[in-house]
Amino acid sequence: MSVTSTGSESKDRIFEGIAWMVATGICFAMVTGVVRYLGSSLPAVEAAFIRYLIGMLMMGTVLLKLLKFRPSAKLLGGFVLRGVVHGTAVILWFYAMARIPMSEVTAIGFTTPIFATIGAAVFFSEKLHRHRIASVLIGFFGTLVILRPGFQEVSIGQLAQLSAAPLFAISFLIAKRLTEYARADVIVAMLSVMCTLVLLPGALLVWQTPSWHEIFWLGATAFFATLGHYTVTRALHAAPISVTQPISFLQLVWATLMGIVMFGEAIDPYVIFGGGIIVISATYISHRETRGARARITPLATQTKL
Repeated sequence: MSVTSTGSESKDRIFEGIAWMVATGICFAMVTGVVRYLGSSLPAVEAAFIRYLIGMLMMGTVLLKLLKFRPSAKLLGGFVLRGVVHGTAVILWFYAMARIPMSEVTAIGFTTPIFATIGAAVFFSEKLHRHRIASVLIGFFGTLVILRPGFQEVSIGQLAQLSAAPLFAISFLIAKRLTEYARADVIVAMLSVMCTLVLLPGALLVWQTPSWHEIFWLGATAFFATLGHYTVTRALHAAPISVTQPISFLQLVWATLMGIVMFGEAIDPYVIFGGGIIVISATYISHRETRGARARITPLATQTKL
């Protein structure tokens, strides 16, 4: 009786994890949709700054706790470095969103876990086992399918997103190192503070007074991004990464459908096919790493934190 109950409870947890992951995909698709809707009406750095400023204000209670936080010089340096890297990545992402289809931005963004795997070997001296090397090569093949260099001109929007992906991966790796010295809520709150400060000078240089309409939608971006981080945390808590990672592919489906319905974007079979290859690669890494989770040094970067 107890075995059956345990098995049923396990299935319920897996379904719960899948449901949370579906919600995560919708949230992040909404983020890309809102930024795509705003387009290039505001400079990318200014739009990113406003998004993070609003997001920081949403974390009011956590920020009050930070007033008593006294980080060491080394820890503060880690927070600043992550803010610079992540802030740059966000600018590139905003820039790409205004110039290439949502499905392309989403598909290329799935390369972040692959870059994280390479970064773990470079910065943390983690061994690149055969399955890691194979997954990285497969993932980059999927990227080439999307970009098709030599068959079409690689656009500046594609290059921007391709540059953002490894920067997001570096941000995740820095966050992993920071977890050895600070709590998770402090790390998240400090990211919002540092990104806001890092983006401020660039935003002031190109400042265009935003309309209330633009502020409202950037606020919506902050809301959906924050909600997405919450739902992905619930998903990973309820079910193994090997279960939730494949569901993240639905984010590409939602982004593609939203691009078609709302912005009249055409379906690009190369993007769908290449994105599928990248997700298979990331899923394989997730599956193999989950098997040795207790001994793992570096977490899987399954979502970009926008």
